[in-house]
Amino acid sequence: MDNAGPKKSCCESTRDFFTSAKFLIYMGHALSTWGDRMWNFAVAVFLVELYGNSLLLTAVYGLVVAGSVLLLGAIIGDWVDKNARLKVARTSLVVQNSCVITCGILLMFIFQYKEQLEAMYNGWILTTCYVMVITIANIANLASTAMSISIQRDWVVVVAGQDSSKLADMNATVRIIDQLTNILAPMLVGQIMSFGSHFIGCGFIAGWNLASMCLEYALLWNVYQKTPALAVKAGQKDHSHELKQLSAQKELENGQSPEESFQPLMNESSAVAKAESPKEMGCCYQVSEPLRTLKSGWVAYYNQSIFLAGMSLAFLYMTVLGFDCITTGYAYTQGLNGSMLSLLMGASAIAGICGTVAFTWVRKKCGLIRTGFFSGVAQLLCLMMCVVSVFAPGSPFNLSDFDLSHLFSKPLPDADHILNVMTSANATDVVVPTTALPSIQLQSYMSVSLLFAGVIAARVGLWSFDLTVTQLIQENVIESERGVINGVQNSMNYLLDLLHFIMVIMAPKPETFGLLVIISVSFVAMGHLMYFRFAFKTLGNRLFLCCSPEQKAEAVDSPSLPAAAV
Repeated sequence: MDNAGPKKSCCESTRDFFTSAKFLIYMGHALSTWGDRMWNFAVAVFLVELYGNSLLLTAVYGLVVAGSVLLLGAIIGDWVDKNARLKVARTSLVVQNSCVITCGILLMFIFQYKEQLEAMYNGWILTTCYVMVITIANIANLASTAMSISIQRDWVVVVAGQDSSKLADMNATVRIIDQLTNILAPMLVGQIMSFGSHFIGCGFIAGWNLASMCLEYALLWNVYQKTPALAVKAGQKDHSHELKQLSAQKELENGQSPEESFQPLMNESSAVAKAESPKEMGCCYQVSEPLRTLKSGWVAYYNQSIFLAGMSLAFLYMTVLGFDCITTGYAYTQGLNGSMLSLLMGASAIAGICGTVAFTWVRKKCGLIRTGFFSGVAQLLCLMMCVVSVFAPGSPFNLSDFDLSHLFSKPLPDADHILNVMTSANATDVVVPTTALPSIQLQSYMSVSLLFAGVIAARVGLWSFDLTVTQLIQENVIESERGVINGVQNSMNYLLDLLHFIMVIMAPKPETFGLLVIISVSFVAMGHLMYFRFAFKTLGNRLFLCCSPEQKAEAVDSPSLPAAAV
């Protein structure tokens, strides 16, 4: 007691918390996420309004965004790894917000002078403006991806230090912020556009991003100053030998020699190439560098010890059982109105928050890997209600008329429906017009009730599992590869998300939605089976043993059990 420092007063403790790097990270993330959610919601509405209530522009934007992240995820992650943390955060922040501001101003110009632009050069000027909006908005999304990888997957880990519990709490808090902003931010900008106009909505978003950019940078600068470890980044010249030793030690455990196993991603390999064969640094070599980066990133992802865990998370994106435009459209056909759907979305958000809280509690009791196991089992059990709903009274499930002729024989009547389900990878903000959907005479609400009960209940296990895999990647990927591994993980998520939109295009009718539900649950089950294999491979027969604190301490000291498991 004599060595302890003076006890801080309540005011001093409160002041220390609100000035801590952890709280500043939360504030910066809240501002960034709030702006992202407002923009993602508004840009879809703006594009629909500009193109005569057609979903064509929104669909093109969604496909461009998803395809860009799918192809460039590893390259973006590699750029994050190669550069200093503050430079990455500053560049991503400025590019993202500048692009959104530019898009807002351009959209205001289009809304104000749309008729004049449409009359010039047979509408080509207006078409050029649309292309510019989609291109700039896509650049903003890529910058947002880089910002997310940098802050959520790297800065948070450094701020948490070596404290796994603190890292779990920070991840959970960040996810709660995501849940809240995902509901509240679209509501705010939607009210502004409803009581004002789309022109005012564009101006508000542009102004918000201008103010937010300055405040976010100030917060990040303070975090950087309060956390000296952020200034030191593995993978730079001064630390390359340490990474080589770590990689060599890891591969020796797998029975490989250090010379054969150590193949650094980009920095050192490029340096060796420069020293050995300068002629290769010609134009062709430089042009092909992104392809080598892309290949190296995917190879590095495959060679990670948490590869199966990452793949399991990606497989969860191959599902129609989420509150996106697909589920919303199906709900309308089953007689649910907008008011009821808004209540269900609120319940879904609450379930997601419960999942994040449950994650921190279960992790402390059972360990990180076991938390993912139990979360997966809980999600699968809840999704069984969705499978039962397919055969419950009131279900329109009927495969007697199922064929793919609608993809070729009637392109125009089905175009709006196809574009509707492919609006974007983040399609939760798209409102489906009720007039575009067929009406069905329902005899019972049991089927749709079971469906949404299962979807909402499964969110608890889903978000707990998502946090588990996120922390596994944070703790088990070396610092010099965090960016590229998380970039590839984002690409995998987008790939499976695109596949589920293609699945809906092939079976767009409400009568075939039950088939999509069964396929979705099957993919979720396959994803969790991958994780179960990872868990058994890591823990073996210790998977079902909920360790006491004493046993956990022994397990940490045991070389056969990773620290992430306890």
